Amino acid sequence: MSVPKIIDLPALVEDLSPEDRAVADRLFDVAATTGRLDPPEAMRAWIEKSFGSVEAVLEQRIVRVTNRVTLQGTLFNGLRSSRPLDTGVSVDLEHEIEATTGDPFCRPEQETPADVFGRVRGEHAVTASNVAKYDGFHGVIVFDDHNPLHLTPEKVSDYVSVGLEWCRKVLETDPEARYPFLMWNCLWRAGGSIIHGHAQVTATRGTHYPKVERLRRAATSYRAEHGSDYFDDLCRTHDALGLAVPTASGVRAFASLSPIKEKELIVLGQSPEDENLRRTVGALLQGYIHSLGVRAFNVAFYMPPLAPTSEDWSGFPTVVHLVDRGSPANRTSDIGAMELYAAPVVASDPFRVAEALRAKPLRATQRTAQTITSTACSSSSPCSLTSERQVRKSRAWPRAASSKGRRSSSTPQPVART
Repeated sequence: MSVPKIIDLPALVEDLSPEDRAVADRLFDVAATTGRLDPPEAMRAWIEKSFGSVEAVLEQRIVRVTNRVTLQGTLFNGLRSSRPLDTGVSVDLEHEIEATTGDPFCRPEQETPADVFGRVRGEHAVTASNVAKYDGFHGVIVFDDHNPLHLTPEKVSDYVSVGLEWCRKVLETDPEARYPFLMWNCLWRAGGSIIHGHAQVTATRGTHYPKVERLRRAATSYRAEHGSDYFDDLCRTHDALGLAVPTASGVRAFASLSPIKEKELIVLGQSPEDENLRRTVGALLQGYIHSLGVRAFNVAFYMPPLAPTSEDWSGFPTVVHLVDRGSPANRTSDIGAMELYAAPVVASDPFRVAEALRAKPLRATQRTAQTITSTACSSSSPCSLTSERQVRKSRAWPRAASSKGRRSSSTPQPVART
């Protein structure tokens, strides 16, 4: 059986059962158009070299998908993945990563600042305070591994767990800083200013960050209008179309019909405390790297507040976004005016993304994995931390909890050279 294609989405929606189609139509507006051109004879050789044939560009089918609830929309044209790019550079990624070994994140307790409440230490990471802050509370989760692509489900679960404990420490320090956000910009192509593996975590006051709050309001309005859960319906539609991807128990994930950029995955879980959710994210990142060839990516965790607020957060799950940012060798940006001010233009087909991730079994419970490159911190390398790691116990979320099971240090630290 052949894999469906995004260009066939209008027909695929029509073929759904009446019940599934009603939900899909409630969520998405799907339209297709055809772009045509008339190339001069002098261009034909270049077109054949770049796109395989002249016929491939004469008529181009473009599919536009708009989420009616959130107004997130995407334009799909697979031909754009074949267009010539001015890379401008030749990158030996493994060499580039290895060459930065010995940076301040390799000695975080000596060369990065601590937060006012100290540090949080996990099995595979330790926190630092970000020098140039996004918000009043802005921490860095510094990985033991220098190479950010040397990841496993176990390590990713620990990175997130360390971030959650950091959030609890923030809430103890400032009870108004209730709104957490966790992000990971992997490599420079995805906005990472330091190659050494690290994620970031913030906590803000007043209301959640606008994009998280907008999603909460959209889901609340949807429930009031249709008497149905937005996130359940979103998963139902993606599953009915064949876009679901493997997950651990209690977790749902799919290749998005309205991705913000290439190969976006959405992962849903009841709580960030759920180890199955955290390990699923790690396993999908492994799939990104090994099955899809992704090297630079962004990860974002949308989470409910840490403590009660005036807004209605009932039914709001933990929503995790994963997105490919393209080859680190490309000089051409993947973000332009269309993405900033109109709608993302995407070349990757979500059906092929889902199929590639289903081709190999999910290893969300795997505790070891083959690394992509040879760079890794060991007990004898300058990246290793001198302090003993502590195993954390699971705690309820979003309720604030004590720091039992962790050690924190309030010893003043020198400022990181970041």
